[in-house]
Amino acid sequence: MEIVKRYRWWIIAGTAGLVLAFTWFWSGDEQAAVEIVAEVKRTDFSSVVVSSGELIAKNSENIDGPEGLRQVGIWQVKIQDLIAEGTVVEEGEYVAALDQTEISGKIKDTGAELEKAESQFLQVKLDTTLTLRGARDEIVNMEFSLKQKQLTLEQSRFEPPAIIRQAELDLEKTQRDMIQIRENYLVKKQQAEAKMAEAGANLQQIKNKMDNLQRVFGEFTIKAPKAGMVIYMREWGGQKKKVGSTISPWDPAVATLPDLRYMLSKTYVNEVDIRKLATNQMVNIGLDAFPDLKLRGKVTQVANVGEQKGNTDSKVFEVVIEVLETDTNVRPGMTTSNRIYTKTIKDTLVMPLEAVFNQDSLTFVYRKSGLSIEKVQIALGDANENEVVVTAGLKEGDKVLLSEPVGYKEKSFVLLDPKASQPLANVKP
Repeated sequence: MEIVKRYRWWIIAGTAGLVLAFTWFWSGDEQAAVEIVAEVKRTDFSSVVVSSGELIAKNSENIDGPEGLRQVGIWQVKIQDLIAEGTVVEEGEYVAALDQTEISGKIKDTGAELEKAESQFLQVKLDTTLTLRGARDEIVNMEFSLKQKQLTLEQSRFEPPAIIRQAELDLEKTQRDMIQIRENYLVKKQQAEAKMAEAGANLQQIKNKMDNLQRVFGEFTIKAPKAGMVIYMREWGGQKKKVGSTISPWDPAVATLPDLRYMLSKTYVNEVDIRKLATNQMVNIGLDAFPDLKLRGKVTQVANVGEQKGNTDSKVFEVVIEVLETDTNVRPGMTTSNRIYTKTIKDTLVMPLEAVFNQDSLTFVYRKSGLSIEKVQIALGDANENEVVVTAGLKEGDKVLLSEPVGYKEKSFVLLDPKASQPLANVKP
C-alpha cells in the first residue's frame, strides 16, 4: 500500500501523458487524412460543356394511323393494342390496332342511310317512269286526234263554208294543243331528270361515305409501311404512346421506323453555357446503357431561342449533335452523355476545381510548401467539370489542398498584385 501511495502521482502523470500522446497521434492522422494535395500542372486544357441527351434518328418514316379520319368525322381515336417497342418488323406486318367503337357506329348509321337513299332513288325512278309514260300516251292520243281533225277537214271540202270553217278551227285548236302537250312533256322530262339526278347524287354521296368509312375502318389495323425497328412517338407531355393513348387527324403518327445508320443526339443546354456553343464543335458521346462505348459527334444546330423545360424558371436551348460513328448497339431513345469541346488552350496551368475557395469576394487556394500552408489569392480562366485554368497566383509544380485545413479560415491572404500578377505580402482578409 505504501509503495502504491508513493508512486500514485507518477502513475497519474504517466497515464495523462499517454492520453495526450494518443490524442496528438490520432488528431495528427485526422489532419493528415484531410490534407489531400494536388499539383498545379502545365498541360493542354479543354473547355467542355456536359449535357444529357437522347438519341433520335436523323431520317425516319412514320407509321401513321388512318389518313381519312377528318373526312369521316372522327377527331380522336384510342390505341387499343401495340406490339413491343423495338420489335423488328417486315413491310406489311402488324404494328397496332385502334379502338373501332366510334367508326363501327358510323358504319351502322351510314348503312341505314344507304338503305333509305336506295329506297328513295327507286321510288323516284318509278314515279318518273309513270309520269313520263302518261305524258307520252297523251302525246300519242293527241296525234291520233290531230289526224282525225285533218281527215274531217278533208271530208268537209264539199260542205257549206261554215262547216269547212268549223273543221279548220278544230284542226288549229288540236294543233295548238299538240304543241302544248309536247312542251309539257319536255318540262316533265326535265323535272323527272332533275329528281332522278338529285336522288342519284344523294345515293352516291352516301355510297361514297360508306366507302370512305370502310376504307378507314380497314386502316384501323396499322401495319408497317416498310421493314425496320418500331419506335413509338412521344406525346405532348413527353411520354411515349402506349395502349390508351390517342391519335388525331392533326397528329396521326403512332410510331416511327428510324434509319439506324444515321443518328442524332438531341440535348438541352442552360442559358449560362449556350454562349460557348457553336456549330461544328466536336463532341464525345457516351451511352448510359453501354458505359464502355464512346462515339464521336459534331454540333450541327444550336437554337437561337430558349424554352422552359419542366417546372423551373430557367431557360434552356435545344442543341442537336450528329453522331459521326455507327454501332450496332445504338438505338433511338437511349440516354447520351455529351461532352461538347468548346475551346482548347495549349500549354497552360491547370488545377482541380476542388482546390478553389472563395471568401469576401476573393478567390484563393491553400498552397502547401513543406509543412507550411498559405492562403494564396489566384486568378482563374476557363473551367470544365473537373479542372480550371490558373492565370495568376500559382506556378507549375505548386501543391494545393483539395479541402480546407482546420484552423486556416481566418488566416491572412497572400494577395495578387493587379499589375504584376505576383503575390504581395501577407494581408489580413
